[in-house]
Amino acid sequence: MTFKLGLTGSIGTGKSTTAAMFVEEGCALWDADAAVHQLYDVGGAAVAPMQAHFPDAVINGAVSRDALRSIISGDPSALKRIEAIVHPLVTKDRAAFIAETIADIIVFDIPLLFETGGDAAMDAVAVVHVDAKTQRARVLARGSMTEAQFEAILAKQMPSADKCARADFVIETDTVEHARAQVHSVVQQIRSRLKDA
Repeated sequence: MTFKLGLTGSIGTGKSTTAAMFVEEGCALWDADAAVHQLYDVGGAAVAPMQAHFPDAVINGAVSRDALRSIISGDPSALKRIEAIVHPLVTKDRAAFIAETIADIIVFDIPLLFETGGDAAMDAVAVVHVDAKTQRARVLARGSMTEAQFEAILAKQMPSADKCARADFVIETDTVEHARAQVHSVVQQIRSRLKDA
């Protein structure tokens, strides 16, 4: 039996670092953002349908996220049509990953897991969390977004406290060592559950 663990957390909480720690523990990792990047890349399954519906979104044979952003800002209803193309392809990619994986635990790194109802397909959910001040400092230190952009992303995400309340496991990422110890503990708990199953 393979255990499906959803991994989610708000921007700047250390989700990617935490996902890598699960891999170090021998878990398989499916990354929703990486899957979308692959679908949008040259030769990706999303390129042809996107070109058919949004010709301006495809540049040099790949779907441009910047172009999609400007299409959506000009026509907010376009988002639903884009999602209708991308979501089934992402679901197919995830199913193929599950079918090919032999690991006992698969971690699904999905930023909007609760927001999209994806938690229903998981055996358990781990939420990555850090205090709001640290979160803001981490995001702004990247230098890739303004305070306003950060606030806009936060507004689209379920509040961290709500995610934590719905989680089976909460991983505090205040320090790397603390996060790693908690990841190890989560994996041990799941593996002992699998052994007793």
